[in-house]
Order: sequence, then structure tokens, then C-alpha cells
Amino acid sequence: MLTYFTILLLISMIIFLKLVVIVPMRQHSILERLGNFKTVLKPGIHLVIPLFDRIAYRHEIREQVIDIPAQSCITKDNIQVSVDGLVYLKVMDAKKASYGIGNYRRASINLAQTTMRSEIGKLTLGETFAERDRLNDSIVTEIDKASDPWGIKVLRYEVRNITPSAQVVHTLEKQMEAERQKRAEITLASADKESKILISEGHRQEAINLSEGSKQSRINHSQGKAKEISIIAEATAEGLKRVSSAIQKPCGSFAVQMRIVDSYIEELGKVLNQPVTSIYPFEIAQLKGITDVLTDSLKKGSQS
Repeated sequence: MLTYFTILLLISMIIFLKLVVIVPMRQHSILERLGNFKTVLKPGIHLVIPLFDRIAYRHEIREQVIDIPAQSCITKDNIQVSVDGLVYLKVMDAKKASYGIGNYRRASINLAQTTMRSEIGKLTLGETFAERDRLNDSIVTEIDKASDPWGIKVLRYEVRNITPSAQVVHTLEKQMEAERQKRAEITLASADKESKILISEGHRQEAINLSEGSKQSRINHSQGKAKEISIIAEATAEGLKRVSSAIQKPCGSFAVQMRIVDSYIEELGKVLNQPVTSIYPFEIAQLKGITDVLTDSLKKGSQS
């Protein structure tokens, strides 16, 4: 009796399992009836007809990341580079993903590689490094257009590595070294130019300062000389004024005459102290001069 019950229980469990299909939260399943598409089973418990219905496909409805293998590409400036990346996609229509394409993952990889080669060929090597965001957007747009009949949505694409060939890397290193050398020479030339400009500006400023100092010195000397002349003139005028005032007083004229005689005697004494000096009255001095001239004339006549 127990054996029959056990067999009946097993048969019931098998029938129940064939009647009930449990779809996980992260999946969509395709139900076929007698080989034809019946419906898309969404997450939950579903009843099916054994021997007539079967689960043909199960699709992951979460976002998927597919690694795009590295491939060789030629840039616009004919440089060979190796490029790999990642594509992020999601199944939006399980029916199209099942019947629109045999293997949407493989198809997405091949399409991503083809599109990536095409987009890399539109850019130079420098642009592939500088414009990765634009490159990623272009690849996403192209893949999304082609993959729409497959029932998948390409969310984004990321270029992971762009690796030039060893020869190109060596050439780029030489170019970078040349650019660094060029910048260093430009920097040194600019520094030398700036130094010469500063030195010339210093010499110019020095010359200006010396000129200004010489000018100010002459001005000060002239002003001092003018001040001296002004003081002497004022003193002389004051002296003459006092002399004139003294002359107008009683016996003033006689005092002036005595002062003149004293000055004459003083100057005459200085002259007499000279080693060779001859003193003649004015009239005799004129006569002596005439005699000397006549004597010289007679000597010249006798010699001729």
C-alpha cells in the first residue's frame, strides 16, 4: 500500500512540475505550443499544458556587460592601433531576441567590432585619445540602430584600451622628446631675451638717472652761482650806496681820496716787489716806447 502511494505521489509531483513553470525575477521565458510561439512568460508562476507547451528560450533581462576583444584598427592618419572595449546592453523584447537573431551576444560583439573599426578610421590617432566620449557615443548610436530588430537596447559603450604598435610608440616617443626639446629651447630663448631686455632697461634707467643727476647738479650749481652773483651784486650795491652816502657827508670826499691813495701805494708796492720791474712816469714810458721802435728800425736798415 505504501509503495502505491509513493508511486502516486511521484506521478503527481511530476505532473505538477510539468504543469507549473516558475520564472525567476531576472528572466523572461519564451513559451512555445506545438513548436509555435505562444507567449512571453514574465517573472512568477505560470501553468502550462504538458506535452504541448515547452520553454524554448530564457533571456536575462538585467543589464549585461559584454567584453569586446582587442582588434586591429587603422586611424585616419594610417596608424595601426589595437582597440578593445566594453558594451552594455539589455534585452527589451524577449520575442525578438529569440527569433530575430540566432545569438544576440555574439552578434553584438561582431557589430561592436565592425562599428569600432569604422569610427576609428574617421579619427586621427590624437583624436582617438582626446575624443573618447564622442567615439563612445558614435559607436553606441550605430550599434543601437542595427540591433533594434534584435529586441535589445545598447545602453553605452566604453573604449577600454587604445594601444598603438611598438613602432608607432617608438616614433611617438621620439616626437615627444623632440617636442620637449623644442619647448626647452623656446623657454631658454625666451629667458635669454627677457634677461637682455631687463639688462638693457637697467642700463637705460642708469643712463637716465645719471643724466638726471648731472642735470640737477648743473641746475644746483647754476642756482648757487646765480645766488652768489646776486649776493655779491647786492653787497656791491650796498657798498656803493654807503660810499655815496659817506661822500655826501663833511670831509667825505677827502676820505675817499685818501682811501684811493692808500690803495695805489699798496698796489705800487706789490709791483716793486717783482724781480724785474721798471717804473717810468706815463709820459716817459710813451717816449721810451717810441725810442725802442726807432732803434729796432735802424738796426734792421743797417743789416739790409
